[in-house]
Amino acid sequence: MNDCELKHGFNVIAPLILFTRGKPMLSVEPMKSRPRILLLIPHLGGGGAEQVAALLAQGLSRRKYELHLALITQKDLDTKELPWRVGVHVLGASRVRFSAFRLLRLIRHLKPDLILSGMAHLNFLLLLLRPLLPRETCVLVRQNATVSAALASDDAPRRTRMLYRLLYSRADRVICQSPAMAREFTAEVGVPEQRLAVLPNPIAVEAIRTRNEDTSNPWASLGSGTLGPHLLAVGRLSREKGFDLLIHALVAVREQFPQADLVIAGAGLEEAALKSLSCKLGLESAVHFPGYVDHPSAFFPGASLFVLSSRHEGLPNALLEAAAGGLPLVATPASKGLSDLLRAQDGVWLADEITANALASSLIAALNTLSPGQRFPHPFVEQFSLNRAICAYEDLIDSSLRERGQ
Repeated sequence: MNDCELKHGFNVIAPLILFTRGKPMLSVEPMKSRPRILLLIPHLGGGGAEQVAALLAQGLSRRKYELHLALITQKDLDTKELPWRVGVHVLGASRVRFSAFRLLRLIRHLKPDLILSGMAHLNFLLLLLRPLLPRETCVLVRQNATVSAALASDDAPRRTRMLYRLLYSRADRVICQSPAMAREFTAEVGVPEQRLAVLPNPIAVEAIRTRNEDTSNPWASLGSGTLGPHLLAVGRLSREKGFDLLIHALVAVREQFPQADLVIAGAGLEEAALKSLSCKLGLESAVHFPGYVDHPSAFFPGASLFVLSSRHEGLPNALLEAAAGGLPLVATPASKGLSDLLRAQDGVWLADEITANALASSLIAALNTLSPGQRFPHPFVEQFSLNRAICAYEDLIDSSLRERGQ
């Protein structure tokens, strides 16, 4: 463990400033004795990108930095949701693209030394505003999906590609989740390699491993049988997550494992279509949709395995959290970075291609191999541990500030 990993503590103190709809509730001008860091996120909760920003807000050193977190589309904030030791600003915009004035006003008020944004549409807005920001402000953007995935799921891929090429050149650094993602980014967008940084997603590995879960059984509460096997999938209910492929694959799985059932934890626009597909295939009692779940790890103890069925994916936190929990993993080759990470790992079954048949074959192979309740150490997940990831982000922040002469 290095010095950076040793120094991180998580003492809770009150937030510094709270903004609602872009206007300060407390007219306190923060003292600027340390570099001021502003993290941007649409809202608390949600998917992997939001979780990364929240973990950074909690984990980055308060000794080194004055930390602020802007919630772009969140309108209200319960104090129990507040990240630790950070000034929280609730802008209350109806959509990210309608938040430009509020965001610019906040940035001009805070005059941050560095801004870190972590979702593509928010990155676009921030980089569009870059000419209006204080000249000395350093801007880092985190790419939460491969460019090919973003273009494949976009209604106007030519426009989006143009935005990537025009705007991302304005960033001081672009953060990618894997070397493969960085190589693709250079090829597709033209950002030079020296402007890219490959950093691990922060995952609370130890907290997941040591968490004392509620004694209630969430599988039983959904009406799952006691026999199983129980398959778990987590993610936004959207086409790129491939849950339709998984539901089709479950038909073949149940031919050999008639009691097999599936929980798909998440919310999204495809919920009605996925429920309809389940009914059409006669799986209405075998596929469960509990909606968005704050802590999917509650399902880990009863799960036989975790399934990643995505058509396109960067490096999903849901899979990394399942690995931290020791679950056997079945996954599609949704990106080269993901395949490079999982290939030849013990306790991992990687499908040959992104189809329902290939996914079914991998699921059946896994279930025929596994003993009930079998778990794996998954040592590859250690590189994503919270301390290591936070230290990597701090190193990038420090080097970026040095290059800006701050």
